[in-house]
Amino acid sequence: VQLQAYGGGLVPPGGSLRLSCATSGFSLDDYAIGWFRQAPGKEREWVSCISCEDGKTYYADSVKGRFDITCENQKTTVALQMNSLKVEETANYTCGAAFIDCQGIYDYWGQGTLVTVSS
Repeated sequence: VQLQAYGGGLVPPGGSLRLSCATSGFSLDDYAIGWFRQAPGKEREWVSCISCEDGKTYYADSVKGRFDITCENQKTTVALQMNSLKVEETANYTCGAAFIDCQGIYDYWGQGTLVTVSS
């Protein structure tokens, strides 16, 4: 089982970035994929989740209308399109797999990808 988050980098305030979570060794019909972020000195924060099996998506209030989560590559990759990024959204972003749906327990985690929002 593997999850690999990638796509992080440096982006100016108001800019966009697209993260991807590549998965292998399990089916996205059985697991939902969630994105989390952790800024330096802060607790991990849930950002968004998608169930590729039924297409249901969920977003934290702080990112609604700006972030878009999708299933891609015949449901082996989950992308997180992030728009209108803010400085305070600088963080290490990780993806995890939750059993059955977005309310399930997260069984698997990938390594993070660093997003830096700065001018």
